[in-house]
Amino acid sequence: MKFVLEVDISGMRGEGEAVAELGRALRYWGGNLRHYALEPGDGSEIHDSQYRRVGSWHIAAGS
Repeated sequence: MKFVLEVDISGMRGEGEAVAELGRALRYWGGNLRHYALEPGDGSEIHDSQYRRVGSWHIAAGS
């Protein structure tokens, strides 16, 4: 299996905004993983601190 995480930081332009928002997403969603079985098809959207959708993660079958 593969854990796939995609976060678009291109719209984060303030000084340090991309680093802060990416760090927040990794902490929040990393801690939230315990609520998932981590089986192919599991996943969720990722939102920034202003609740804008900036990405997603999902579990995919490995090759």
